[in-house]
Amino acid sequence: MSDILKFLTLIGKLKATKRTGWVQRGVQSPESVSDHMYRMSIICFLLGGVTTDDTAAKLNKDHCIKLALAHDMAECIVGDLTPSDGVSKDEKHRKEKEAMEQLSELAGEQAGRELYELWEEYEYQKTPEANFVKDVDRFEMVLQAHEYESEENQPGRLQDFFDSTKRKFQHPLVKGWVDELNKTRNENIDGSK
Repeated sequence: MSDILKFLTLIGKLKATKRTGWVQRGVQSPESVSDHMYRMSIICFLLGGVTTDDTAAKLNKDHCIKLALAHDMAECIVGDLTPSDGVSKDEKHRKEKEAMEQLSELAGEQAGRELYELWEEYEYQKTPEANFVKDVDRFEMVLQAHEYESEENQPGRLQDFFDSTKRKFQHPLVKGWVDELNKTRNENIDGSK
């Protein structure tokens, strides 16, 4: 099997890798890692079309999309590791770094180097784009939590996901989305009492 076929086969595993947090909370049909990465990419695609905010306008939309596509790529090899797995941050980073090195080698010299650099940029939060995509990562998670609560008619059930992101959002555009989501969610919670 050629390296590119091996690469694509590994990446394909993201379609079947369910997000650990949802599985652990007993969500009925948990999203896959690739589902998460896809919606993050779409959110980044909307940059410039959803706001006139100066800070968003200065971001490189295409670069944000690439970061969203690469940020969890290592999970096709290491899985979706969470703090509850008993793996330290350093060990998680080491495993993901090794996985990205392996994937980068399979993807070919130019594409592989770019994928690794994108992962590293996101991992170390080196640029405004990486910071924005980190906010998008957290936002996509709480948006998904809200959707699960709504689908399962259990408002507030996944509060710990919202708690884990409190005061962590930095970008004004994403903060606005989070405020709007929290308002909608709180109305659902209040309406269910």
